[in-house]
Amino acid sequence: MLQYIVKRLLGVLPTLLIVALFVFLFVHLLPGDPARLAAGVDATPETVELVRKDLGLDKPLPQQFVRFLSGVIHWDFGTSLRTKRPVAQEIGDRFMPTFWLTVWSMVWSVIIGMAIGIVSAVFRNRSPDRIGMTLAVSGISFPAFALGMVLMQIFSVQLGWLPTVGADTWKHYILPSLTLGAAVAAIMARFTRSSFVEILGEDYIRTARAKGLDETHVVIKHGMRNALIPVVTMMGLQFGFLLGGSIVVEKVFNWPGLGRLLVDAVDMRDYKVIQALVLLFSLEFILINLIVDVLYGIINPTIRYR
Repeated sequence: MLQYIVKRLLGVLPTLLIVALFVFLFVHLLPGDPARLAAGVDATPETVELVRKDLGLDKPLPQQFVRFLSGVIHWDFGTSLRTKRPVAQEIGDRFMPTFWLTVWSMVWSVIIGMAIGIVSAVFRNRSPDRIGMTLAVSGISFPAFALGMVLMQIFSVQLGWLPTVGADTWKHYILPSLTLGAAVAAIMARFTRSSFVEILGEDYIRTARAKGLDETHVVIKHGMRNALIPVVTMMGLQFGFLLGGSIVVEKVFNWPGLGRLLVDAVDMRDYKVIQALVLLFSLEFILINLIVDVLYGIINPTIRYR
């Protein structure tokens, strides 16, 4: 297991290098002049050129990439063009609100989604199954920004129970986490149902039932372990999606997280912030996939790594 983890971690380096190259080239293809935006609309051409030279944008792209890569190795992503603060500090200030929003969204969506999926599989083609899958399809189909505005209208404007913006107390997390996790809960429900339907048709499940075991014991003890392997894969992918893809929800709720930081960086052509955030999201996906692979061995000890 340890040897496998070390191999996977070593494989992260070339992957991040390729991602860094593509991100660097992509952000330089964005329309707009970051030097002009940093200098201001009223700046003279001479001032714009001084800003461009100060930012290192006057050098050839290969030199800019080497400089960027050297900074990444030393965990120095440069200075934000928008706020004039270190990029690492900007990300550090925004990381925890996004992280906790993602965690709470994932917790409730996994619990509810798996519960709906298991009930739908046990009562397949009956009323609980139809109701559960109707809810799942609705969760996938309803856009996040529309769901967020509906929840704000009901629970904040009309009822006055919950705040709409900010991340100061646990109440601030309720509406954004519900909005962010709705689609994930729906996906988990459908995926769990599919996995459990397949497992519940296996011979060893029929044998357990023939021994006289009650259905709850059969589903939880005999079906859960094998059915969870594909579900854990989906959980890992969805967690990475939530952590890096909460842009719309953070914009709707004016959430002080990484998603809103990325939107602001794109608006201002803040190259260094964009590059750092995309690299961070890529690293998150790689590490989450590694954690999921390790969990396979915990869930099913028969799995061996090489």
